[in-house]
Amino acid sequence: MIKRRTKKSKKGISNLTNTILSILKKERNKSFNYKQIAAILGVNDASSRNQIIKTLAKLTSKGDIEQVDRGKFRAVVTAEYHVGKFDASSRGNGYVISDDFEQDIFIASNNTNKALHGDEVEFYAYKRKHRGKQEGEITNILKRAKSEYVGTIQIQDKKNFAFVVPDSNKMYKDIFVPINKINKAQDGDKVLVELSDWPEKADSPYGKVLKVLGKPGEHSTEIHAILAEYGLPAEFPHEVEEYANNIDITIKEDEINKRRDMRKDLTFTIDPKDAKDFDDALSFKVLENGLFEIGIHIADVSHYVQPDTVLDDEAYERATSIYLVDRVVPMLPERLSNGACSLRPHEEKYTFSAVFQMNNKCEIKDQWFGRTVTYSDARFAYEEAQAIIENNTKVSLSSIQASQLNTQIPSEVSLTRETYKTKPEIAEAVLVLDRLAKKMRSQRMRDGAISFDKVEVKFNLDQDANPIGVFFKTTKDANKLIEEFMLLANRKVSEFIGKQKPKKTFVYRVHDEPDEAKLAQLQTVVGRFGHKLNLKDRNSVASSLNNLLKDVVGKKEQNLVDTLTIRTMSKAEYTTNNIGHYGLSFDYYSHFTSPIRRYPDVMAHRLLQHYLDGGKSANEEIYEEKCRHSSDMENLSTKAERDSIKYMQIRFMQDHENEEFLGVISGVTDWGIYVEIISNKCEGMVSVRDMRDDHYYFDQDQYAMVGKKTDKTYQLGDEVIVKVKSADLVKKHLDFFMVGKPED
Repeated sequence: MIKRRTKKSKKGISNLTNTILSILKKERNKSFNYKQIAAILGVNDASSRNQIIKTLAKLTSKGDIEQVDRGKFRAVVTAEYHVGKFDASSRGNGYVISDDFEQDIFIASNNTNKALHGDEVEFYAYKRKHRGKQEGEITNILKRAKSEYVGTIQIQDKKNFAFVVPDSNKMYKDIFVPINKINKAQDGDKVLVELSDWPEKADSPYGKVLKVLGKPGEHSTEIHAILAEYGLPAEFPHEVEEYANNIDITIKEDEINKRRDMRKDLTFTIDPKDAKDFDDALSFKVLENGLFEIGIHIADVSHYVQPDTVLDDEAYERATSIYLVDRVVPMLPERLSNGACSLRPHEEKYTFSAVFQMNNKCEIKDQWFGRTVTYSDARFAYEEAQAIIENNTKVSLSSIQASQLNTQIPSEVSLTRETYKTKPEIAEAVLVLDRLAKKMRSQRMRDGAISFDKVEVKFNLDQDANPIGVFFKTTKDANKLIEEFMLLANRKVSEFIGKQKPKKTFVYRVHDEPDEAKLAQLQTVVGRFGHKLNLKDRNSVASSLNNLLKDVVGKKEQNLVDTLTIRTMSKAEYTTNNIGHYGLSFDYYSHFTSPIRRYPDVMAHRLLQHYLDGGKSANEEIYEEKCRHSSDMENLSTKAERDSIKYMQIRFMQDHENEEFLGVISGVTDWGIYVEIISNKCEGMVSVRDMRDDHYYFDQDQYAMVGKKTDKTYQLGDEVIVKVKSADLVKKHLDFFMVGKPED
């Protein structure tokens, strides 16, 4: 008879108390005897058994566990178990962020219980502290944040297995992949891998390769890797495309009869010159009573995207369009996004509209919401509308020349002379709308709205998507004209429903007040540039933030201050619980005006029509879950968009290695200095290890790196000259050498 071999313990089981507690806490509803615990630990010798028995007795006497039956033990459930989200570091330790604690809870690497970054976890908080932070232990993983990771595969031919090294520095473990699950990947390929298991005694999780993305550093590989990292789709499933292609998109007379017919009203769109889908249009006419009737017309996506269809399911899962540097990943298939739902010029379209009668003081005398049919008379690029505004502020409205509108605008989007001859009132409409928009904006600012006009970095790309130049997108009057009327529609729709009694479920876009601690930090930073904040009350905060943002325009610290100010703000999100929108200073606000690219707008359309038809309040719990999903997907798409900009910046800088640039210090840490180049907004890091003219240390209070011998100081906001050390597309690193300060 062959005896089963068991592991023997000569020196005893190390850290047994914490190990037993972890086992029992993980399965708190179960009880275990010493034999079951020994089996889990893989030991069966007399010494180990005795050690386990003694430890169980000790823990029972301390009240940490209880004996529920003879020889059966389980953890004592106390109020010290909490739920939070794990924020992992590259070293495997991290912090749990929980609403139950003001500060984050430190989790040592041996107490993570195989939790990964972003996981929703249950944890136990110790009374002891780690570097001033309360320490804890993760006892259970409630929900994995993700199961798919992007990384580079390393195939061990002789050992018949592979490892995938994840791109994310938040994933602290390589992923073990059996050779029969590498999906034809070759050594060094970038792949998408799915976690399949993490055995109790295994150091690394197990996985299988779902998709080979390509060779690291290649443009297509890296863009698809960005999407894959966040679980975002690159294309539509065949059945969704097929469904969209079979939708009847013709304008029907019987459907027109159900709607308000506004096809004869002067209507036009104003969008970026390279836009392909047009969510919104404006109509304008002067009524006999002297009031202006202004229609904000939005593509009626909900007419085509019906609930409980594969098209709606896909739109909900995506929840948003994604705008990468070289492409748009749309929420809806192109037949709808660029076709049936796009308010293209000289085409009749089904729309959902908010129509206002307004006087010269922007006082709304009447409002109407409902489904319409419209006809767009013309399409403007922002530059065209801006030309009208800039050239005709102080001249007769009728004297505008079509040639003035066509400056630097591609012919395919330019307002033609023929259009101008037949619709000269369009220019007059733009000027009146601009005047009204300026009044509405001024009133918002007086009410406490925050004016964020952050510069956007854009790239000029060649036909192969290579970056050949950088330019900055700024907001002008034409942009603000559209923004104000979209804000008006969003606010009035949500106000219309939000004020109804009894309460009706609706999808709100909310924005909480800024965190006081972050405002105090911002005050410290901007004080170094000579700026001051008044944090006395809500109105003074808003006013001083606006003054700050205005004061830094055109200065070296503008982008830094803009970025830091945005970071002090709470995140806007979707919810059925309306708390208002701090940044806009609105008591009621929703997203209604972009249903082609945002699913919450589709929900808002459906709910508004449901209530216009006299329907009862929708299920709040169902819509709250939809709101949560939409907020989560918006967050992921924002991260993907930022990653794509970072990728393109590094790619752009590859052609500039060893060149010197003037930059501004945008961040200081104990491992290095972050510098943003002024001319192109590309940000890279100077490693403290590369600063060899002195031994530098990080002064946290001064936001500075200081030389021990020379007292030379590099402080947040300082102008410095840097040389490009390397631009590594694979590691997503842009590294600089410090040359010095301009005055050195």
